[in-house]
Amino acid sequence: MKLIRNFILWIGIGGNGLFILLLIATAYSPYIDPTVHPIRSCLGLAFPVFLLANIGFLLFWLLIRQYKVALLPLAGLLLCYGQIRTYFPINFHTDHLPEESLKILSYNVMHFNSGKKVNGENVILTYLQNSGADILCIQEFTAHSSPHLTQKEIDRALHDYPYHHIDRLGSSDISANNIACYSKYPILSAQRLNYVSDCNGSMIYELKVGKDTLMLINNHLESNKLTAEDKQVYTGMLTDPKKEKMKSGARLLLGKLGEASAIRGPQADAVAKAVRTSKHAKVIVCGDFNDTPISYARRVIGQHMNDAFTQSGQGLGISYNQNRFYFRIDHILVSKNLRTYNCTVDRSIKDSDHYPIWCYVTPKG
Repeated sequence: MKLIRNFILWIGIGGNGLFILLLIATAYSPYIDPTVHPIRSCLGLAFPVFLLANIGFLLFWLLIRQYKVALLPLAGLLLCYGQIRTYFPINFHTDHLPEESLKILSYNVMHFNSGKKVNGENVILTYLQNSGADILCIQEFTAHSSPHLTQKEIDRALHDYPYHHIDRLGSSDISANNIACYSKYPILSAQRLNYVSDCNGSMIYELKVGKDTLMLINNHLESNKLTAEDKQVYTGMLTDPKKEKMKSGARLLLGKLGEASAIRGPQADAVAKAVRTSKHAKVIVCGDFNDTPISYARRVIGQHMNDAFTQSGQGLGISYNQNRFYFRIDHILVSKNLRTYNCTVDRSIKDSDHYPIWCYVTPKG
């Protein structure tokens, strides 16, 4: 009996060891160059799965009083502490904000939900109007013709923002993907960041905030190009996980995700270079990265910056809200000389396929 028990124990230890290796592989996958290994660079998508598995192993070993064995998953979790905190931070919000704090809001508005109106109002536009933000960074910004939401109606609703800049992204003539910045502070310049994309892009703004000039980069990095049929395949994998369906579905989705990741890698490199070479000390980078906190794009862009959600947010902060893709792909990053407060992924509005993300920013010192 003891021999059988020991055999089962060693099987469990071996299984736990495998899951620790997989956790570490996913945690450090952001160091894989997506242009060289596009599919491997997507390993970070599985990070929460192996994180939960190792937490389960830890609790199991403690429950059966195998305390020495419990050190095994504990060591794995400690090796990935930085990634765990990035993915699932625990911070307390404060009601006492510094007087000079700026509220920054980033929101992929999905073309204002195609400009639809309810009782004569567009819900997303009303949300932006009442947000209290000092600077709005908007992705998939598109006005429409009457009777839908027009540019004149947008400007009238956002009259508290006397400065704004709207730009079309991508190199394709048929691209209707715009990006916008509405600001209560003067926009001194606006320049498109030069990188390859058919429909996506980044804009660099210089904003005059008091005596300082702030560099702000608003991003809509390469989309994953998943069609409605692809998303149905993913949903089917979750609801009816048959072996053949899982295999064919995973092959299809990983191929498309890897292809998008390979395009997004150089885009992230370009944003990171703009941050490094900025002539302004204070820098904010935000927007729809189309990538999770455990990804090459997020790591490269944020390597000399603080992640607002990691610094002052709570929980998973899932910002994409459709098709069961439960990931935080919208981010706000700030230079080391800035501090953030109360970073929030706001789940109160569901009229776009993204939730808005906002935070308060103040200078350190």
